[in-house]
Amino acid sequence: MKKLWTLLLAGIVILTLLLSGCASNQGSGSSSAKNTYKGAVKLGISSWIGFAPMYLAEQKGFFKKHGVNVQLQTIQSASDRRTAMAASRIQGFMTTVDTHVMTAAANIPVYQVLALDTSSGGDGIVAKKNIKTFQDLKGKRVAIDTSGGASYFWFMYMLDQKGMSLNDVSVVNMSAGDAGAAFVGGKVDAAVTWQPWLTKAEKTSFGHVLLSSDKTPGLIVDSLGLRKDFVDQNPKLVQGIVDAWYEALDYAKKNPDDADKIMAKSMGQTVSDFKAEEPDVTFYDQAGNEKYFGTKSDPGQIYDVTDKAASFWKKVGLIKKQPKATDLVNGSFVNQ
Repeated sequence: MKKLWTLLLAGIVILTLLLSGCASNQGSGSSSAKNTYKGAVKLGISSWIGFAPMYLAEQKGFFKKHGVNVQLQTIQSASDRRTAMAASRIQGFMTTVDTHVMTAAANIPVYQVLALDTSSGGDGIVAKKNIKTFQDLKGKRVAIDTSGGASYFWFMYMLDQKGMSLNDVSVVNMSAGDAGAAFVGGKVDAAVTWQPWLTKAEKTSFGHVLLSSDKTPGLIVDSLGLRKDFVDQNPKLVQGIVDAWYEALDYAKKNPDDADKIMAKSMGQTVSDFKAEEPDVTFYDQAGNEKYFGTKSDPGQIYDVTDKAASFWKKVGLIKKQPKATDLVNGSFVNQ
């Protein structure tokens, strides 16, 4: 009987050890699944002036200072940036808020975590001088790129604000650059375009700028979008990117000559050309981000712009699924 009890106790001890080993292994697996991302964080970027401070953060070592190894990858096309993120070749990319909506609608989970810049006069509507108000565009030939993008979204937003729809104008579909050229050439009544066509339109005998983006701050906005799984698993790295952006903007304010030199070179421009374009954008610092994102109890403008973009793109058939702003916006990193 004593031998039987001894064998039974030995069995219990062995079973206990085995179960504890399994539990330990399970804990270890769970822990490794949550490990911080170890490689370089690759961000897709294009040669748009609004993204220039990212290069400043890279070259002045602000990313490394805030504990994140960022690699900026130049990918000029927004759709190519989206494809690269879908394939996990990059962890995120910079583009307009409305474009991130298209990314989410394509079943690529993305969080907008940082507002970068807003157009402050670089985009606009040029029109013949007899068109004096936005409502005067009714029935007129308006050149605009209807394939999507910031200009199209901005124009549709303004139509909505004025109680109008796309059916109220005669749309001539062409790229923003071609639209500006068509207007200057006298081929259309109005065009939704950008610089330098706004200035060129003003120099004609028949045209003027009907409305420019400096009158609508917060609508044409670029933001940094990151893969949701990356954000969820690597909050410290995301915070490092945000803090490095803030420091780059602070450095640019205190050292404008050095900052402009670095950013101009990164953009492939002369310093004088870069300085001439700077007034067309307003960069979002920490205060600007906190206001634009708002809080959970008092959401900022980014929620309205995101939802409006989703509604417009669904309405015109550019997307089939209409994502919600609450699923695309993560303001936890800007409100510190």
